[in-house]
Amino acid sequence: MGKKHLFLGLDEKVQPSLLIVLIILTLAVMISLQVTGKALISEAAPAGILSFEFAGTVENAEAMLNSWGEKGRLYAGLNLGIDFLFLFLYPLAIGLASVMIASRLDEKMKILAIFGFILSWLLLIAGLLDVIENIALIQLFLGSKADILPMIAKYCAIPKFVIVVFGLLYMIGGGVVLGVKRIISH
Repeated sequence: MGKKHLFLGLDEKVQPSLLIVLIILTLAVMISLQVTGKALISEAAPAGILSFEFAGTVENAEAMLNSWGEKGRLYAGLNLGIDFLFLFLYPLAIGLASVMIASRLDEKMKILAIFGFILSWLLLIAGLLDVIENIALIQLFLGSKADILPMIAKYCAIPKFVIVVFGLLYMIGGGVVLGVKRIISH
């Protein structure tokens, strides 16, 4: 199909090992986010940091920050810091998996392969959206009252999550298709 992603520049023998490392690191950081995020669940933020991402208004964001108290704010700061590592890992892991799947699909599934390559680039955009979202959240966390910040966070989070969900579905669906293809061919 030609080179459509930076991952295709990697030796095909390196890709599976790199994917395993990226998945392990992504899961480890995701667990860290879950652990630090538990302290952020409150009446004002029923989904913890996720609620903060979707606050939408300064008033909602402040209510969440206040509900966390001093200890919760420490956890929120730690969580946002860890998320900066996570936002580099998950786009690379899901993007590499998408490229590996897309490059292994045959001509009958060309549309799905093209979608996988496009998705791999969109995942890098999701990571960029996550950076912008985190910067907005950190500004709120530090006391900014700028009305635009909660909206920036929310409207960066929405497409980010949509892209990630499509990426995960592509990984699962593509993995099943390739698994069935392998079983049938043997």
